Amino acid sequence: MKRHIKLTSQSQQAHQQTSAEHFKESAAREFATVEDMLRHDCLHTPVPPAIAHRLQESLGQIPAPQRPWWRRLFGS
Repeated sequence: MKRHIKLTSQSQQAHQQTSAEHFKESAAREFATVEDMLRHDCLHTPVPPAIAHRLQESLGQIPAPQRPWWRRLFGS
């Protein structure tokens, strides 16, 4: 036979508070645009160090953009 545990008012309140906190954490969130969703995800998702290092190396290999023709012509 299974034992049934009777909840007292204190343990019921504690259970309700725990459930409410869990619901707040897992509540759905709506975003106005896809960009807002991506920004939120970017802020809350850490990048693994190995990937961050590889990305920095890749960005270091990209040459600086060439100056526009009109700046080269007028020497600005």
